[in-house]
Amino acid sequence: MSGKYSVNKFLAGIDFSSLSYEDKSVLLKKILDNGIHGISFSPYIDGQEPGDQICEAQIAQRLSIIEPYTNWIRTFSCVEGNEIAPRVAKQSNLKTMVGVSLGSDKEKNEIELINGIDLAKNGYVDILAVGNEVLLRGDLSKEELLDYIKRAKQALPDIDVSYVDAYFQFEDHPDVVDACDVILVNCYPFWENCPVEYSLLYIKEMYRRTVNVAKGKKIIISETGWPSTGSVSGATVPSYENAMQYFINVYSWAEEEGIEIFYFSSFDESWKVGDEGDVGAYWGLWDKDGRLKY
Repeated sequence: MSGKYSVNKFLAGIDFSSLSYEDKSVLLKKILDNGIHGISFSPYIDGQEPGDQICEAQIAQRLSIIEPYTNWIRTFSCVEGNEIAPRVAKQSNLKTMVGVSLGSDKEKNEIELINGIDLAKNGYVDILAVGNEVLLRGDLSKEELLDYIKRAKQALPDIDVSYVDAYFQFEDHPDVVDACDVILVNCYPFWENCPVEYSLLYIKEMYRRTVNVAKGKKIIISETGWPSTGSVSGATVPSYENAMQYFINVYSWAEEEGIEIFYFSSFDESWKVGDEGDVGAYWGLWDKDGRLKY
């Protein structure tokens, strides 16, 4: 970049010190208008949460908001209407990373896996992500997880099948790396108490550590983001300006280095306060009503 959007070599990112809020907003919108690689998509509207049944019309309406700005979407489940999203996305020529949600409920896991495999066989899946952070949460043993991945790969020899977790879980579990066709890593400087000024350096280090254990396999950052609102936690400060700076820095780096990133997330989601506190509701680029926040 040139002109007023100069690069601060020490912080390895854009120097925002001379930019107004409006300058940052214009720069963020320019990146969005050019199209980002991917974005996490959850179809819930205010008052809904996982467990509620979602209809196709709602999914299509929510997808229509983000469709002009992204090439891929990432979904998180294949039940309760979420399995409709990949088909609707394909109608808009979007590529799909489809999530099979795994947890401690083995009966639900079976339904998720069967539906994910069926979606892939019907041509609605570009990458099937079997499980998300189950090792981090301790929901399944590694052996149980590997069995689900193996079953999906056997059923889908022509589809990339992988698993999503925090970058350091792949350092700790090389046999999970072996099982994945691509390496899908979640990278959150925010949750590791990194100030926004150093967050680009931090995510670069997360990525470097993943490269060291990926055994030459392709790496995709399956989640990263910064919340716009919420309680301050240590050195990490949720704010509109910090969220904009993080987005701009991360996608400028991604473009320069050819790194594929799925931003978290499309919309603010009120239901997430139960798991993450007040900050959990404000990770979207769009607010809960579908208005671009920046």
